[in-house]
Amino acid sequence: MTLAVYLWAPPAQATGVYEIPPLSSDEPTWVLDTADIISRVNENRLNRDLGELAEKTGNEVRFVTIRRLDYGETVDSFTEQLVDKWFPTAEDKANQTVIVMDSLTNNTAIATGSAAASLLPSGVATSVAQDTMQAPLRSGNKYNQALLDASDRLIAVLSGDPDPGPPEIESTVQVEGTFTAAEDTDQGNATVLVVGFLIAATVIPMATYFAYLMIQP
Repeated sequence: MTLAVYLWAPPAQATGVYEIPPLSSDEPTWVLDTADIISRVNENRLNRDLGELAEKTGNEVRFVTIRRLDYGETVDSFTEQLVDKWFPTAEDKANQTVIVMDSLTNNTAIATGSAAASLLPSGVATSVAQDTMQAPLRSGNKYNQALLDASDRLIAVLSGDPDPGPPEIESTVQVEGTFTAAEDTDQGNATVLVVGFLIAATVIPMATYFAYLMIQP
């Protein structure tokens, strides 16, 4: 199962599945940062946390970052091909979760094996990609935060703990201002004009009459 989220951005150097090295049998690979967007400190944290998850539960999570997809490739097709390359059989895929991020477009995809999907249903996996990861990306390309948040949520769910859910998004509330509304301003101006006309209609004839009397012999 692969779920993807798409945003748009301009072109850059492409990465194909054929450029991704195979997994090493000597040392586990939990983070493959080909886009070079993860700090050393956070990469070490991800490697530590994901290694502990695999040791305790047998569920393995891997993050892959790329700069741009090959022409005609999509982030979910790339992820499917990568999973097939790394885990050729259904048995190999069973406990695997792979998350791919294209740093140029901020597109993300997540793929899960059958055993992992029993703990990580499609709705939660979709939320990890659309909500947990995309929120930091939309608020300023916070790649490290997106990966750490996704890691924390996936570790909780794949460990059998309650889903902490996506981050809360603060909405902008329009506070009522103290300025006069346009319709109130228009109504006030109209009232002033009406009063002015009434005064003029009274004063001008009177002034004209008195002026006429003053010039009479």
